Amino acid sequence: MRSPACRIDPGRITPEGLTAQTTKVRHLSPLDTAPLRPAQITAIEGIERSLTEQRFDRSLVQMATGAGKTFTAVTECYRLLKHGGFTRVLFLVDRNNLADQTLAEFQNYRTPDDGRRFTELYNVDKLTSAGMLGSSSVVISTIQRVFKVLAGDTAPEGDDPGLDGFVPDDPVSVVYNAGMPPETFDLVIVDEAHRSIYGVWRGVLEYFDAHIVGLTATPGKQTFGFFRQNLVSEYTYPQSVADNVNVDFDLYRIKTQISSQGSKIDAGTVVPKVDRRTRVQRLETLDEDLEYTHKQLDRTVTATSQIRLVLETFRDKLFTEIFPGRHTVPKTLIFCKDDAHAEEVVTTVREVFGKGNDFAAKITYSARDPKGQLQAFRTSASLRIAVTVDMIATGTDVKPLECVFFLRDVRSAAYFEQMKGRGARTIAPADFQAVTPDATQKTRFVIVDSVGVTEHDFVDPPLNREKGVSLKGRAEWWWSSAAVGAVVPPVEDPCASDEAT
Repeated sequence: MRSPACRIDPGRITPEGLTAQTTKVRHLSPLDTAPLRPAQITAIEGIERSLTEQRFDRSLVQMATGAGKTFTAVTECYRLLKHGGFTRVLFLVDRNNLADQTLAEFQNYRTPDDGRRFTELYNVDKLTSAGMLGSSSVVISTIQRVFKVLAGDTAPEGDDPGLDGFVPDDPVSVVYNAGMPPETFDLVIVDEAHRSIYGVWRGVLEYFDAHIVGLTATPGKQTFGFFRQNLVSEYTYPQSVADNVNVDFDLYRIKTQISSQGSKIDAGTVVPKVDRRTRVQRLETLDEDLEYTHKQLDRTVTATSQIRLVLETFRDKLFTEIFPGRHTVPKTLIFCKDDAHAEEVVTTVREVFGKGNDFAAKITYSARDPKGQLQAFRTSASLRIAVTVDMIATGTDVKPLECVFFLRDVRSAAYFEQMKGRGARTIAPADFQAVTPDATQKTRFVIVDSVGVTEHDFVDPPLNREKGVSLKGRAEWWWSSAAVGAVVPPVEDPCASDEAT
């Protein structure tokens, strides 16, 4: 129970209070549009119109990745807390590591009235093991942590992938909790609202007597259904590129025979088998031929020479074809299939480029100091390549990023757009040059595809490409089995659990 720490007036929201609140929303002070983009203005006006009309209890904002969804939400929170009679907001993030990024947005927000910081006027806190403080005006959490508190348990300190990434098999049910009653929040903001997890967690959202605002760049049918088709604003990636809010991308395709067709390991070959959890290897002779498809590559079978070949090709073509004329490795984010794959890749990156740990780092939940490494990736001139699985796939802001490298396939259109969006953000030239000295201005980013992810039907081509025209920066490299050479891959222990989809 969190009731001792959460001093909430259980009668705070009544039908009469709701009417008074609606009246205040109808008479909000004029919106200061100076610090806002047109799409942000449209979103705020749409949310407030929905709150005023009271025809829907949910509002959906579709806004391209990098277009300022969080700043929009913070601005709306301030207006409703300051002028709308609201007293407490729940801000749900997709992953707990994004809570710090969201908290920073609130801390850096300057109010239009007197220029003070948001957090000088209102307390903004993350939901922790201490529960929810009664003085909190904004509470930031994952939905899993809220459910844990509602169930009478405590939310742990720090990142906990086992908790924050947990998705139950069946929809959850929520019972009344006096420490966090349904009237606790006046508004619930759901970031990355496209995530299918909200289908099984919707019981938590519907527990609260609050208007729900969803934020997403990639809504799906389930998203529209949950939000009653009440799309209050829409701002797409093509629109954001046309407005110079985001940058466009180019494609660079690297193909190998193994990545396209798979391969075979002959019977009698001695291969190291790797336990996925402990990474302990043991040598074993194959009793029969082992054939594997390209889909099994880097899952059940890891072809180390295949990884090296792709990375060597990237290195060799980097300054001649991908980023011609440059000499500093651009900030590059490599997506891998699971943590074991990421460990293999980051080791090979360092070997291929002849660099150390300060040049390339694995940034996953199991890595050492992932938050510190992520901050270094944003701001350090030495850390050039980050290798991840899912931790930086959605929501994470790395503005200097110029290269999004796929060493894993993705079969969800929404998830691919989220991953692609990591490279789309713009950055001021001075800030860009501070971390990438040989760059002048970020005008594009490059998707390097070594697995065929961009060949799915749901992937749109770059906006600046005419059909049938091969742009500068678009290339395909096909390496035959002769180029791959002798492949003696480690075979993952079939009893180990699969860590990624």
